[in-house]
Amino acid sequence: MLAVRLPPDLEKRLDALSKKTGRPKSYYMREALERQLEDIEDTYLAEAAYRDFLKSGEQTTSLADVKKDLGLGD
Repeated sequence: MLAVRLPPDLEKRLDALSKKTGRPKSYYMREALERQLEDIEDTYLAEAAYRDFLKSGEQTTSLADVKKDLGLGD
């Protein structure tokens, strides 16, 4: 189980939505998490991978050089 503290304005909006639709507040909290969690995971995991890459000291290759090496031209 997870307890979440919401700012008063969000709590009021969630209460109003719950009352108008007859669905529990937990339904909407789950819905919001399901919609946003993948984007949040992608962002933080990409940032962590980028930090790891920078720490590794590995060299990069520009897209122009890759195209040149593959004979793809302009």
